[in-house]
Amino acid sequence: MWGFSARILFLFCLLTSTASAASPGLSSSGRGVADGKLFRSDEIATFAKKVEKTLAATGARVAIVGRVGVPLDQVPDGFHYSHVGFAVYSQITTADGRTVPGYAMYNLYQEDAHPERSDLVQDYPIDFFSGVQALDAGVLIPSEKLQDRILDVIRSSTYARLHDPHYSVIANPYTLGRQNCTEFVLDVITAAIYRTGDIAKIKAAENVYFIAQPITVSPLKLLVGSMFMAGVSTSDQTGAPVTATFERISDFVREYDAGSQAFTILPD
Repeated sequence: MWGFSARILFLFCLLTSTASAASPGLSSSGRGVADGKLFRSDEIATFAKKVEKTLAATGARVAIVGRVGVPLDQVPDGFHYSHVGFAVYSQITTADGRTVPGYAMYNLYQEDAHPERSDLVQDYPIDFFSGVQALDAGVLIPSEKLQDRILDVIRSSTYARLHDPHYSVIANPYTLGRQNCTEFVLDVITAAIYRTGDIAKIKAAENVYFIAQPITVSPLKLLVGSMFMAGVSTSDQTGAPVTATFERISDFVREYDAGSQAFTILPD
């Protein structure tokens, strides 16, 4: 069982990496970091390329990918992957003007200067995995039908409209007012399933069918954390605190989307 200091450290770790790629700290719900990395740039590049090749071998046009941004000895069960984004098969223009096939990552990232806010950012696997704490990717590939619907959402104005810039690392996926990367991914998936951009309908469906991850920190301790950390808020928690995770999103999709699959990618 975690003590108070360890639980607050977990929350702190989730907040220390933000949307600035040059900021020091751990990679969680922000962009990968340049300083204090555990892996060489060539190791990151090799692993990112393996993820792309693995996705391409499945024929996936869109996948949900999770990364390990917090040391695993500092997180409880159910929080293995601290950041989640969409990998979308794309035609990518290189620095020298060539067009090559590959995957672009679509993310909700926490802001650097304002950790209580977030932005929607598109980058690439090498950026996505920069600064990770382990070369370990969680992958969820929806059925072809759901992939088509997710792509329709990403390419429409609904994608941006589903973004709530008011960030909390422990955002409640059942309510409005705060959002983190996993809740945003869940909202996009649910919008695709129900073919709606109506957030009220999306939340109604999630309340019925999605099982959130309990946060095993007492409300009092979370309140203390929210007092000292701008990116921690309990304002959207209406009872025992819960949040969305890669694992729970994977369970949700595989329960209701026949043909979806989930697996892990590790280095060779």
